[in-house]
Amino acid sequence: MIASKAIPRCISIAQRASQRPGGPGLLQKRRFRSANRSRVAVRSSPKSRTAGLLLSLTVGGGFLYALGYPRSLHAEVIPAPAEVKFEEPRRKASSREENRELISSQHLQVKKSWENPGVYCWGSNSGKLIYDSDEPNIKLPRRLPFFDGQLLRDLKLDRSFGAAITENGDLLQWGTGYSASILEPTPTLRGKDLVKLAISRDRIIALSSGGQVYSIPVSQVDQIEGQKPSENSWIPFWKGRSKISYRKVNPSDLAWGEKISDISSGLEHCLLLTSKGRVFSAASGTEDFPTKGQLGIPGLTWTTRPEGAYDQPHEISTLRGFEIVKIVAGDYHSLVVDNQGRVFAFGDNSLGQLGFDYNPETPTVDAPSLLAIDRLYKGTNMVPRVTDVAAGGVNSFFTIDATRVAGQGEEDPQGIGRITADTWSCGQGIWGGLGNGRWTHVQGTPTKIKALSGLFEYDEVKNAVVPIRLAHLSVGSTHISAVMSNISHVGANDRSSEHDTNWGADVLWWGGNEYYQLGTGKRNNVSNPVYIAPLDVEADKEKGRREEHRFQITPRKKIRFNGRSVSVEQRVECGRGVTAVYSGT
Repeated sequence: MIASKAIPRCISIAQRASQRPGGPGLLQKRRFRSANRSRVAVRSSPKSRTAGLLLSLTVGGGFLYALGYPRSLHAEVIPAPAEVKFEEPRRKASSREENRELISSQHLQVKKSWENPGVYCWGSNSGKLIYDSDEPNIKLPRRLPFFDGQLLRDLKLDRSFGAAITENGDLLQWGTGYSASILEPTPTLRGKDLVKLAISRDRIIALSSGGQVYSIPVSQVDQIEGQKPSENSWIPFWKGRSKISYRKVNPSDLAWGEKISDISSGLEHCLLLTSKGRVFSAASGTEDFPTKGQLGIPGLTWTTRPEGAYDQPHEISTLRGFEIVKIVAGDYHSLVVDNQGRVFAFGDNSLGQLGFDYNPETPTVDAPSLLAIDRLYKGTNMVPRVTDVAAGGVNSFFTIDATRVAGQGEEDPQGIGRITADTWSCGQGIWGGLGNGRWTHVQGTPTKIKALSGLFEYDEVKNAVVPIRLAHLSVGSTHISAVMSNISHVGANDRSSEHDTNWGADVLWWGGNEYYQLGTGKRNNVSNPVYIAPLDVEADKEKGRREEHRFQITPRKKIRFNGRSVSVEQRVECGRGVTAVYSGT
């Protein structure tokens, strides 16, 4: 309706304007001359509209150009269709066992450890421990050919020498600390049925199955030139001289049926544990007598020592009345645990390795002192109990079972009796040895390693959720490994499913990595526990696996080896700048 009225009105206005002087041109001039005058609704010509449009585009383009609009415009490129890549088909297995190897790296690791046991070593090679290589450092695990197919009772490593006990109880030594001319491991002390080793700066402490403790020089020269004790011969009533020099380190006042059951050594001292829970300490090196209180006997020095051999054992009388079940030694400090889970610490505390805050006035503690573990769980309604300890270098570690109890005034407590397994550390953390993600210089109060604490898993056999504890801690001078006690399975056999695979226990590593001793292939220190690749990566590649799996250690299992039944497991040994994994009985 509005449009129909407007058109006749426009025509009448145009007619009146044409009768005036100037005609329609005057109307156009007046329309463009002033914007303040009344608008005239006149249909514009096509040419005027085109000119206006071009003018607007020109002005707008200049404005955008001034603002920095892209100088050139491109048409949008249509993306090419995505290429779909399908997973390559897995190689077909010809047997049930081969199928297990193809689908599981962990199964292959377990199988290799049984079929071809041996020793893998990496880290510092300044002492030629990896005797077939001239490299100063070995970045990744490397197999030692001498130990192929061998089972060992124990193995200990220093940067300059190595020591191992064969399956029949003889001592093997190698490295430049033993001899610069002999590369391969060489038998030294034979016929003693040795079961455990500990090493100091320059001597090897060995324990026999009968409870005898032997102190053997590391150097071959000292073994040849030192005093050789007399030994019983295979000929009745006939004694001869030992082929090498060694000393016996045995307490003189053991009770009837009591014998040495465990040993541990630092750089200058060693601890001896008897079958009745008593603890003895002795000097274990020949260069220096212990002076930092690590013997646990107040006032005992080189000048005040009793008559007799310098390395004679001394009972730690402060611990009488406590049944000690565990002993460990760091470089200059000692820890013991009794059957009630109480921890006693003594020795050097200059970096807080005893678990006490550092005191510059008394940097050493020369008598066993009780460590207050309860304070770590203050206000948590948890009752702690120490289950294990470990020490090495200037660090100490504690594994604790904390049991949930009802708190005072707690109306409806949840999870009563639930056990949480935690791991704590103290000492020096500048190399990452505390495992808590921090680089602390001195850590007196124990700090929790969160990556190894509060872990649970479901046990299908028990039909319950159970805590994941640590099976073993191996502590070197600056680096550490932890073997988890997670649920493992080594029962796959010819009668089980082709998808029934074996798997072992997880192993984590952290700490100093100056010599590549962590096995990561890199040289950076690590302050949080990490996994490493399998020992035999090439075996995984042969099965067509490209992704990287983690190393898992084989738990104890009775197997058939060389036509006989033997119980075997893999173990980790962290030494001073060097690491090894071996098959042990």
